[in-house]
Amino acid sequence: MKINKFSNDLPKEIVAKIKGSVAIDTEATGLKIPERDKLSLIQLCDGSGNVYVIQPDRKTYKAPNLVSILEDEKILKIGHFLRFDKNALEFFLKCKIKNIFDTKIASKVVRTYTDQHGLKNLVYEFCNKNLDKRAGSSDWNKNINELTDKQLEYAANDVIFLHKIKDELEKMLKRENRMELYKNCITFLDTRIELDQSGFKFDIFEH
Repeated sequence: MKINKFSNDLPKEIVAKIKGSVAIDTEATGLKIPERDKLSLIQLCDGSGNVYVIQPDRKTYKAPNLVSILEDEKILKIGHFLRFDKNALEFFLKCKIKNIFDTKIASKVVRTYTDQHGLKNLVYEFCNKNLDKRAGSSDWNKNINELTDKQLEYAANDVIFLHKIKDELEKMLKRENRMELYKNCITFLDTRIELDQSGFKFDIFEH
C-alpha cells in the first residue's frame, strides 16, 4: 500500500483525479473538538485505493483544494462516525461537507444482530481483515515526516476499507427496507453536530 503524504493541502492535480466518491477520516490531538483539541491529519482514499494523508497548517487551517472536494455535491464522502470527523473538518477548515455516507450510522440501523459497530468489526465482517488499532493513541500533531510507518498504516487503514463496507451496508439497507430511515438519520446529523458544538453532548431525547 502506497501512502501519499502532503503538508497544508492536497495538490490540484490530485483533486482533479478524484471522482464519484472518496473515503475520509481524521486524526486529532484528542476527542474534545472544538473546545480543547486540534485537527491533526486528514486521510482520503479514492475509489481506486490511492491513499492521501494531509497535515493541515495548524495555524491557518487553509486548504482550499481539500475543501473543494468536501463541498462538492457530486462526490460522495464515506466516513465512519462522521459525527466527529465532519465536526472537526467543518470547524477547522471552515467548510460545509456535502453528500455523505456514514458507515457507523448505517451499521447501527441495519446490523441489529450485533452491538459491535466499530470500524474494526465492520472490516472483519465485510473484508475478512483484522485491524491493528494499537497505534491509535499517538501524537498525531508532530510533523508528518516524523510519523512512523505504523502510524501511517493505522491512519490509512481507517479509509482503505470504507468503499467496500459502504457497498455491503447499502445492500443490507435496501434489502431490509431501512434506507429511508438511514437517510433521515443522516439529515439529522448536521443538527447533532450543532448540538455538540453548542455544548449539548448528551442525548436530549432521554427522559
